Amino acid sequence: MRIARITTAAGPQHAVERDGTWHHVADPFAATLRYTGGTTPFSQATFLAPVTPAVVLGIGHNRTLNDHPLPIQAWHKSVHTVAPPGGAIVAARDRGTVHAEGELAAIIGKTATNLTASNALEHVLGYTCVNDVTNVDQNAVDERNFQGKAGVNYTPLGPWIETELRNPEHAGIDVYVNGTAKANSGTFNLPSSVVDCLVYVTTWLTLEPGDVVMTGAPATAVPVAPGDRVDIVVEGIGALSNTVA
Repeated sequence: MRIARITTAAGPQHAVERDGTWHHVADPFAATLRYTGGTTPFSQATFLAPVTPAVVLGIGHNRTLNDHPLPIQAWHKSVHTVAPPGGAIVAARDRGTVHAEGELAAIIGKTATNLTASNALEHVLGYTCVNDVTNVDQNAVDERNFQGKAGVNYTPLGPWIETELRNPEHAGIDVYVNGTAKANSGTFNLPSSVVDCLVYVTTWLTLEPGDVVMTGAPATAVPVAPGDRVDIVVEGIGALSNTVA
């Protein structure tokens, strides 16, 4: 099932796609969906970021990359960087190369704390595409990942949440710049699994419905420049498209 957040005359609405139409729902996180009766044709939908998270987390996969004693570490990315499909990424100028980073994002569906390998995925509503935009040269001077990842619209998210992704541990991720494939990989190339990430994060922080865990870039970071169009395509979900301003 696809769950989107779209613009309507009544303001932003969550909606479920069925037979080519978006059917508006009151609360996408409710155990039973309640339809409001409103609809939007698929072709007329303007997509917003599918959630308005209180927390956005990135994952640093240390295993095989360096000699850090921890295999996984998480870091916060400001919720103010979240952008919709089609939103313009405002590249910070004179601060080094800007990379687009295609990733799979897990959207938390219910309160998650001290998750285990056996129950972690039960707390995920679904998955979406995310572009973890980064001024990559800042990594050398800011190990906290603040300076390089705090730009305007540096976290495009969408276009919708897919609740029935067959295997999040084996989802292909492709990055296109101006229609040309620049990276072809997938979550199967991450050193740690999606489940590992969720278990680690929730040993320290309780996550709530709508929170976002970006699961890492499996060699899907590519340089971009103003004027470029970037498409993040995640197998089983769809394509997230944005321009660079």
